[in-house]
Amino acid sequence: MTGQRAAGQPLWRREAAAWALAAAAGVAQAAAVAWPGPQTGFPTLRSGEPVAWLHGLSLIALVALLARASSAPQAGGRAFVFATAWLGGVFWWLFISMHTYGGLAAPLALVAVLALAAFLALDYGLLAALWWRWRGRSGVPAALAFAAAWTLAELARGVLWTGFPWGAGGYAQIDALGWAAPWVGVYGMGALAAALAAAVVLARTWVRALALALAALLWGIPGTGAWLAQRLPDFTAPAGALPVRLLQGAIAQDRKFDPEDGIPLALRWYGARIAEAAVDPALTAGLVVAPETAIPLLPQDLDPAYWHALAQTVRAGGAALLMGVPLGDFERGYTNSVAGWRPGGTPLPADADALGLADYRYDKHHLVPFGEFIPPGFRWFVDLMRMPLGDFQRGGLPQPPFEWAGQRIAPHVCYEDLFGEELAQAFRDPARAPTVLVNVSNIAWFGDTVAIDQHRQIARLRALELGRPMLRATNTGATVAIDHRGRVLAQWPRGQRGVLDAVVQGRQGRTPYVVWVARWGLWPLALTCLLVWGWVARRRS
Repeated sequence: MTGQRAAGQPLWRREAAAWALAAAAGVAQAAAVAWPGPQTGFPTLRSGEPVAWLHGLSLIALVALLARASSAPQAGGRAFVFATAWLGGVFWWLFISMHTYGGLAAPLALVAVLALAAFLALDYGLLAALWWRWRGRSGVPAALAFAAAWTLAELARGVLWTGFPWGAGGYAQIDALGWAAPWVGVYGMGALAAALAAAVVLARTWVRALALALAALLWGIPGTGAWLAQRLPDFTAPAGALPVRLLQGAIAQDRKFDPEDGIPLALRWYGARIAEAAVDPALTAGLVVAPETAIPLLPQDLDPAYWHALAQTVRAGGAALLMGVPLGDFERGYTNSVAGWRPGGTPLPADADALGLADYRYDKHHLVPFGEFIPPGFRWFVDLMRMPLGDFQRGGLPQPPFEWAGQRIAPHVCYEDLFGEELAQAFRDPARAPTVLVNVSNIAWFGDTVAIDQHRQIARLRALELGRPMLRATNTGATVAIDHRGRVLAQWPRGQRGVLDAVVQGRQGRTPYVVWVARWGLWPLALTCLLVWGWVARRRS
């Protein structure tokens, strides 16, 4: 027995070391999505920005760890540790919403974040174990099989259990592989990065040398991705300029629902900014956007005179308004919505239901688990927190755009911009496709954290995929205007109350990504990965 223990101890220690390396690589992958550290003198390490080379190195480390595993379960375990560290590092800020604002005990909030990360990491562990079993020895087939396995795991996380694709690897590559977004989207970009990293480890001779050269070019030389993007065709055409004003109320989450503080402040501040915009000649035929739940009460719980004055102000002015507001009642259910008003029309009667006469309404389609609907069997967990949560009704898909000033403006609410395949459904009919995208958000639930930066990168990638400018009006950040190439045109400082003025160019036409994803969803990408696996398995037989 003594000899067996002595022989087994080094093996245990080696595996513990492998797990530690996997966890470190996973944390590096999390940091690569949006650098959480301070501003540095290095051009590739900028606070809040993606770090493509760090993402690439983390994947190279993962492939090396999996390739050196002695069994499929061992490979699966290493990938599970990597993914748990990565995902926990990406959305650690959920702890703030549950503990700081939700009142959940700190140990329970920590366990909840780790449990979610571990649950989502199961996909990566399972796919890594299957890859190890089917990979063959090495070479290009093994590298392609790894990319397919990685992509299938990403797709599973983004689709199963309503989907939670926050922090997908492709977001770290927006400045290096963004030129591929109009063709293959964020998951395809992740697949390209995974294939390149795997080729560096697994390919032989000249193929490995080529992979190293490509990695050094795309990940090591800033500006290479932008240079490539400028030399690819632009699949969209201008559809007219739109002046916009984005409102950022910066009302802290612990004040937002306070009837003596946050609610009166929101009513005064947003009302005053809308009135100013209505008479500003720079916003004639323009658009004002207020964030998600800018007014955090149901309309029927406020003085009708407030809504009447707001609607009358917009009708008499020169700029249209989109505002996030909860709608509904107990009998019909509640929705997280965006209401819209346009200038013009006859004056409203004094007793008019101004919100009922709104020109436009969008209801959020993709709801947040635990935040906007409670999964079966988890009521007990929600009851542990002091948060205004409940079961909302879902809006349809797609919903018509808000038409104004020659533009077709498609709003969506917060978390929905993670799902490019769902936003693309509005592009099925090219003649009715949106020309401008608008996101209204409130991520004050997560404090002044890297979640704000991560969400900005998500918005940039949606703009690239869909070939449309993206406007974001938020409570605390990132309030930003982005062009159709994913470039930030203007941004308001996070956490500060104020307005952001910009002019965006609406676009028409469809990217290749929009064409296939609007018709078939993500199935073409999944089937491609399965065909790669079938090809590799056949080579081994």
